[in-house]
Amino acid sequence: MRPLHMTLLALALIGIGILLYKTAPTSRELSQTATFGGVVLRLDYATTKVARELGLGGRDSVPDGYGMLFAFPKDAFYGFWMKDTLVPLDMFWLDSQGQVVWIAADVATSTYPHVFYPSHPARYVLETAAGFARMHHIVPGMPLLLKNFPIVSE
Repeated sequence: MRPLHMTLLALALIGIGILLYKTAPTSRELSQTATFGGVVLRLDYATTKVARELGLGGRDSVPDGYGMLFAFPKDAFYGFWMKDTLVPLDMFWLDSQGQVVWIAADVATSTYPHVFYPSHPARYVLETAAGFARMHHIVPGMPLLLKNFPIVSE
C-alpha cells in the first residue's frame, strides 16, 4: 500500500510543478511602474531574446501611461524596427543609468524594414505610444526613474 501512496504523491507533485511552470509570468508579463517626464508609466519588461523580438508587435493599440522596456546585457548600438507593429511608436534608447541617449519619435508602421539605431550605445530601449516624447518634452539626458532596472545575462 505504501508504494501506491508514494507514487500518487509523486504524480501530484509533478502535476503541481507543471501547473506552476505554465502559469508563471514570463519576463514580458512582469510589470513595474516608473516615472518618465513627470508621467507614471506602467512598464512591461522584455528581458529575453524571444520577448525582445516580439516586443509590441501584433498589438492594435498602446495605451497612454504604458511602455515596454527592452533590457540588454551590455551597452551597444541596438537596432529597432517596426516589423509586425500595428501602431506608431516613440522609441527611447537609455544608458545603463536610465538616461535618454537617443530618441526616435513618431515612428510610423510604414518605416519597416528600416532599422533605427541610436547615436550612442544604450543598455535599454523604452517604447511608448507615438507622441509621448513631444507631449512630455522628453529630450536626451532625461532619466527614466525606475526603482530597479532589470538585469539580463543573455
